[in-house]
Amino acid sequence: MLDGLQVVVRGEVEMELINTAHTNVLLLRQLFSQAEKFYLRLQSDISELENRDLLEQVAEFEKTDFKTTNKINQETSKPKLAPLNEGGVSELLNKEITRLQEENDKLKARLRTLESQAMSALDEKTKAERALKDLQKVQGEQQLAARSQEISCLEDTVAALKGDYERSLTATAASQKDLQENLISAKHDLLRVQEQLAMAEKELEKKFQQTAAYRNMKEILTKKNEQIKDIRKRLQRYEPNE
Repeated sequence: MLDGLQVVVRGEVEMELINTAHTNVLLLRQLFSQAEKFYLRLQSDISELENRDLLEQVAEFEKTDFKTTNKINQETSKPKLAPLNEGGVSELLNKEITRLQEENDKLKARLRTLESQAMSALDEKTKAERALKDLQKVQGEQQLAARSQEISCLEDTVAALKGDYERSLTATAASQKDLQENLISAKHDLLRVQEQLAMAEKELEKKFQQTAAYRNMKEILTKKNEQIKDIRKRLQRYEPNE
C-alpha cells in the first residue's frame, strides 16, 4: 500500500509541478505580450529568484489570498489579466504629453516671432512702395521734360532734313536735265559714227571688188560651180534613183 501510495503521490506532485510550470509560462507570455503592446522593455533579474524575503512574501501571499474557496470562485469567474504596470504607461503618456506641450509652446513662440517679423516686413514694404511711387512721380516729371526736349530736337532735325531733301531734289532735277541733254547729243554722235562706218564698209567693199584677187577668186568659184553642175548631171544620168 505504501509503495502504491508513493507512486500515486509522486505522479500527482509531478503533474502539479508541470501544470504550475506551464501556467507560469502562459502568464509570462501574456505579460510580455501586453508589454510589447505598450512598447515597454522588460528586464529579468535572476538573482531575485533566490531572495528568501521575496519567497517568504510569496508564501504569505499564497496563504492569505489563494484559499480553496477563492480558488473555486476564480475558476468559475475566470477574470481577465489586467494590464501590467499601468503607472509606467501613464508616466510615458504624461511624458509624451509634456513633450508635445513644450513643442507646442516653442511653435507658438516661433509663430509670434514670425508674425512680428512679417508685420515689420509689411511695414517696410509699405514704406518702400510709397518711396517708389514718389520716385516714379519725380522720374515721370523728369522724363516728360526730357521727352519734350527730345521732341523739339527731333522737330528741328526733321525740318533740316526736309530742307536738305528739297535742295537735293532741285539739284537732282537739274542734273537729270543735263543728263538727258548729254544722252541726246551722245545718241546723235552715235548715229553719225554708224553712218560713217556704213559708208566706209561700202567703200572698202567696192575697193575689194575692184582688186585682181577678188576677180580671180570669183572666176575660180564660177568654174567650180560649173564643174559641180556637170558632175551632178553625170550622176543623174548613171544613177538617177540616187
